[in-house]
Amino acid sequence: MIGKIIGAAVGRRVAGRYGGGKGMLLGAMAPMIARRAFGPLGLALAGGWAAKKYYDTRKLRTDYRASGRR
Repeated sequence: MIGKIIGAAVGRRVAGRYGGGKGMLLGAMAPMIARRAFGPLGLALAGGWAAKKYYDTRKLRTDYRASGRR
């Protein structure tokens, strides 16, 4: 059900820009494309986000200790 809602939203945006037929086609294909492409891509993006959060937290701690405050 969520795939159909996302597909409708994508179709509406594309249809507004390029015309109705192309928007309808891309809206119908959006859930299929999302299932195939964003599984591994989403995992890679989530891993990168977590690594950046970890790096930023470590850097903040190091900067705080280097400034001489405790």
